[in-house]
Amino acid sequence: MSGPLRGSEPDHPSPDGVRERKVVKPTPPELMEDAGTGLDYGIRPDRAPGYITPIDRFFLRSHAPTPHLDAARWSLRIEGSGVREPITYTYADLWDHFPLISMVRTIECAGNRRVLFGEEYERKFEGTQWGRGAISTAEWTGVRLRDLLEPAGITPKAREVMPEALDEIQARRPMPLAKALADDTLLALAMNGETLPLDHGYPARVVVSGWLGAASIKWVGRIEVSEHPLHVPWNTEDYVLIGPDYPPQAPSLGMPITGIPVASLVELSWPARLRPVPQVIRGRAFAGENQVTAVEYRLDEGSWQEASLAPPEIPGAWVRWQFSWDPQPGDHIIRVRATDDQGHTQPDTVPWNELGYCYHPVLSHPIRVESTT
Repeated sequence: MSGPLRGSEPDHPSPDGVRERKVVKPTPPELMEDAGTGLDYGIRPDRAPGYITPIDRFFLRSHAPTPHLDAARWSLRIEGSGVREPITYTYADLWDHFPLISMVRTIECAGNRRVLFGEEYERKFEGTQWGRGAISTAEWTGVRLRDLLEPAGITPKAREVMPEALDEIQARRPMPLAKALADDTLLALAMNGETLPLDHGYPARVVVSGWLGAASIKWVGRIEVSEHPLHVPWNTEDYVLIGPDYPPQAPSLGMPITGIPVASLVELSWPARLRPVPQVIRGRAFAGENQVTAVEYRLDEGSWQEASLAPPEIPGAWVRWQFSWDPQPGDHIIRVRATDDQGHTQPDTVPWNELGYCYHPVLSHPIRVESTT
């Protein structure tokens, strides 16, 4: 396995011994969870105030330090066997010559909840040690990817499209042509109404709705359109499900991950401490390319009950849910399960895979309710 892909190396020390930051924005512990790589920071589930994740706490996942790119000298090159004529766009071209659209979409890392996966199997997986915070939602504004590809003349045999980053390791991951041409596959220039921040892909990044976060390449400088399958470490060695339940798809070591499975998140710390007073328990649920249609909860050994869903309910984005609870002092367990519009419900367990990806079963969230006496 290629170690640098996982961003698990320690921060580079500077000559005076002070740790150099690999990201630009502040990542204070009261807002973000440090995954220990110097590159990767998750949201704190108990610090998610609204439907849209503020930029200051939107999770960070990178394979190399944030590059500092100059938009005035930046360009986007579209080329490969799947286009008739390569084409290059400037930053101004994107703003001035194409329709801009905005869409709300959630991005989740396939390794989200890897630490909890490891606890279930009593082992530590390689890769970023995510708890529950490798997921966030933003309003993305930019140009549909198909509007940029079509002027290059897509050939009849074109089958895959691969954005490539301008970071140190040229992060890249292919997708089928149909996904690249979808209405909600975007080359984003802005995030939550602001110019795309450096850490989140400035000058431009791809947003691939409903797919694992690794597909939404940041700092894009090149897009290859190919008439042949494209194989890179990000779909053969990493970001693949490897294990007895996942037959290899040569040359991949396993099953390349595409869409994200349905899962839910409780907006409490882990473990949580509550007071014995009536309160509202809240959370989020996300189903990748699909739409969450129902969320149920279970208190201790009680029966499953339906939680209330709050608008908006958008395919490709999370949905908020809530229920009221009058907890009694003592130790409790909250379990939550979500169901999507394709009939997929969170399972009780998921098969083991070598890299600890796509862990999405019903979780037993520990709660201690402390007496006021």
